[in-house]
Amino acid sequence: MSTAPRILLLGADEEAGRLLWASAQTPDSIVALTDDSNWFTKQNQDAFNAALVLGEPLRRLPTLLAFESVVKHLPEGVAVLDTDLKIKWCNDRFVELTGRATFGLPSPEGLTFDDAFALPQIVGPDFAPFNTALGSGMTARTKYRTGESTYFDVVAAPAFVAGNEFPSMVVVTVRDVTAEHQQGEKLTAIHEAGQDLGDIAPEDLLTMTVDARKILLREKIILYTKDVLKFGTIEVRLLNERTNRLEPLLNVGMMPEAAERELFAAPTGNGVTGYVAATGNSYLCRDTSNDPLYLMGVAGASSSLTVPIKRHERVLGTFNVESTHANAFSEQDQQFLELFCRDLAVALNTLELLVFERATVASESSTVLLREAARPVDEILNDIAWLQNKFVGFDPQATERLQRMLKQTRTIRQLIHGIGEKVAPQVAIPTSTLLVSKPKLRGKRVLIADGDESVRAAGHELLARFGCEVETAHNGEEALLMIRSFHYDVVLYDAEMTDIHLIEALEKIRAIHAYVPVILMKGYGYDGAHRMVKARQMGFKLALYKPFRLDLLISELDKALTPPGEEMPRG
Repeated sequence: MSTAPRILLLGADEEAGRLLWASAQTPDSIVALTDDSNWFTKQNQDAFNAALVLGEPLRRLPTLLAFESVVKHLPEGVAVLDTDLKIKWCNDRFVELTGRATFGLPSPEGLTFDDAFALPQIVGPDFAPFNTALGSGMTARTKYRTGESTYFDVVAAPAFVAGNEFPSMVVVTVRDVTAEHQQGEKLTAIHEAGQDLGDIAPEDLLTMTVDARKILLREKIILYTKDVLKFGTIEVRLLNERTNRLEPLLNVGMMPEAAERELFAAPTGNGVTGYVAATGNSYLCRDTSNDPLYLMGVAGASSSLTVPIKRHERVLGTFNVESTHANAFSEQDQQFLELFCRDLAVALNTLELLVFERATVASESSTVLLREAARPVDEILNDIAWLQNKFVGFDPQATERLQRMLKQTRTIRQLIHGIGEKVAPQVAIPTSTLLVSKPKLRGKRVLIADGDESVRAAGHELLARFGCEVETAHNGEEALLMIRSFHYDVVLYDAEMTDIHLIEALEKIRAIHAYVPVILMKGYGYDGAHRMVKARQMGFKLALYKPFRLDLLISELDKALTPPGEEMPRG
């Protein structure tokens, strides 16, 4: 006996229903739905030989069929759950996401969501999204993880039947967000790595030298570039703003000739690295064989990515990665590397500030030592000059000992002056624009003759910054004794000295050394004796008013040290 055909009746009224049931072979061969809200559930739950649509639903049938066809092929997984949270219907993408077809398992219809996905782990924030949708009537959203690294975004929306207060179904959409999740994790890892680059513990500040911190920074860059960014071949260069040269900080996997290549920040002639440093823009080279800027960095390299290391639009250096595979780097790789280089720029800026701080502390320490030691050292030099003048020609042994004392005293002063340079680290950036711009003053011996202790102290402090060797005299007679005993490149002489008349002192200075430059110092006020006029008539034209400004002092020293006929440097 054949099985009676089963018919799905949608939208039938009472009269049509009585006629159909009267003609039916069995009472359960006709299933009537007075509402099409359960269309998806009913048509897939049971097998029907035919569907009969009468009345109002007939006009909506094409829409229903078209809607199911669209949903069935959506890129997101869609499923309908009943109040027992079992799957009543799902589209093809949902089945694909469960992975059941891969293992030859049947359709997940009739299973719970968790069984369909083989007990996934809820990441949150909602740890019971389907119950939330059914219980509250509100849409719930959460994230699931399956296996080790597959993540799904799950949205559970309640579905209501007309006239019912509570939901009768839950419509679930599932989207694979593994790539987005991994990108988020990578961004977090890059941020954490970048923060760690500049994280220097207080104890490290006390125990580590700047060179040691550079080594630590290099190690961290290599570690995070490999582990987080997944780049194997890297080169980092720092821009020396004074020379415009891109100086190597580290390289991994680069050819020796490439690592040692001299590069400058220029848009042409210096490869991709020079272009990036000059323009401040990243450069993605997908095919090195067709790129006019590319200079070989790795044997067989087919693609490269270079980004600037910038801090507030100031280019500090460049970060270059290369690969033997064509199109190995994407725009996303560029974005990740740019983010990493922002934090690297902060770390480099911190290191630079530490270098300057250490140089400043060393310079201040040297200045304090020089200031405190200047007076006793000058007193010793004054006494040696006096003793030399007494014993010269009488006692060779005494003269020899005085010369040794003179040498050792000046050595002590030079050692104190060199403390700042020895303690301060050697860096690529200029540590003192003053020393760079005034090299003529470095190593010059200057005698300051003035009765005012503050003037002598100021001379020591100001000129020591430029590398001058400063010695002082308290009065005119002492100054003449010092000039007679020792060699000086420049003499700063107070025109208002009281123990000896200015003109007499200048005549004696010329008798001792005919060509030693002399800069006369004078306070503001009327020169009743016309000493300065007479001094100019004698050829002493260099003058400085007290209290003198540093720029004017340096300008007069420049003039004094410029040979006749040679143009004085500007600035």
